[in-house]
Amino acid sequence: MTSFRFLHTSDLHLGKRFGQMPEETRQDLQQARQQILPRLIAVAREHGVGHVLIAGDMFDTETPSDRVWRQALAMMVAAEDLQWWIIPGNHDSAAAETLWAGWAKHASENIHLLMQSDPVLMAPGVHLLPAPCRHRFAGQDLTRWMDDHATPEGELRIGLAHGGVLNFGSEDGGGEVISPQRAASAHLDYLALGDWHGTFVLDPRSRYSGTPEADRFKHAGLGQCLLVELPGAGKMPEVRSVETGSYHWQEYLLELTPTADVLALLQALLPSQRSDWHRHLIRLRVEGWATAPQRLALQQAVADLSPEFCHFILEDSRLRSEHLQSDLETIAPSGALRVAAQDLMQAAEDASLAQEERDIASAGLNRLFAYARHEDDAALPEAAT
Repeated sequence: MTSFRFLHTSDLHLGKRFGQMPEETRQDLQQARQQILPRLIAVAREHGVGHVLIAGDMFDTETPSDRVWRQALAMMVAAEDLQWWIIPGNHDSAAAETLWAGWAKHASENIHLLMQSDPVLMAPGVHLLPAPCRHRFAGQDLTRWMDDHATPEGELRIGLAHGGVLNFGSEDGGGEVISPQRAASAHLDYLALGDWHGTFVLDPRSRYSGTPEADRFKHAGLGQCLLVELPGAGKMPEVRSVETGSYHWQEYLLELTPTADVLALLQALLPSQRSDWHRHLIRLRVEGWATAPQRLALQQAVADLSPEFCHFILEDSRLRSEHLQSDLETIAPSGALRVAAQDLMQAAEDASLAQEERDIASAGLNRLFAYARHEDDAALPEAAT
């Protein structure tokens, strides 16, 4: 037979609310998810692909709004040149009877919702072996049946499943039930997996596609799908990642010392194309040691830059402070405020105190320093006049 090509994708999580994000960011991310299907359709047509495999979690919950699932279905129905092969995942399992009954009622012939572990013929000589999630927590390896299902010799066997694999781990934890040897034991030419939100190669025949639109810092970069070509039965698949996402998610680690040039280090981490910053979500983790001026400079720089990004969060809870005598002069040359600052510095450096107490004292001293610098900066224009 001739080669067979298709797109492998999963974890679209349509309808995801991003409730932990600020309102403006949440709106941007929700709008990006609404464009996932048009982008997948465009990729399929660009590469001359007629089949799209969705390995579970098309929806973020078992109860997406009618607007979410009806609009998604309408886009797929309109792409009548594509055949869609879909299994429920753990987020939108087959237990979501209302959702999938409504889906089946409005679906067209080019949409194949696979609710049972029954083989289907995708194309002449191409057998699809689906393993839909019947419930949120499977409790068993839903792909085991593939080992015992025979197909004619010389024809392609493609597995479609959702969940974690042994010794690898599920995105949600507790779904670690798929054998990592399934492709070999079931003589699959390719095993299309979903659940892990980043692309992952389990073996040459078994891959997680990752989500087409990234949704967490755990998996950096743009979302993508996989373009898969099977040259023939028993031959190794040819797989290529195709970027489909709109937003970059990136976590950076910045390690500081009291002599470091904080602003230069921060600038070196930022994406090179400033015009694209609005498409980036950044979590900046800062560790090491810093002086009060360094810490304040970093906080001010992040506050100044963050509006240009889709989202920018600074996490400095693991950044320790080195306090200098000059900090006290900045806070107050004398008086009660100076005494309070001296007491905080002494507590921050007192090895006999519990670390939590020392950290509280250090944080208080940093706050006093920032307040004093703010007051000094506010007074500068008056002094100039």
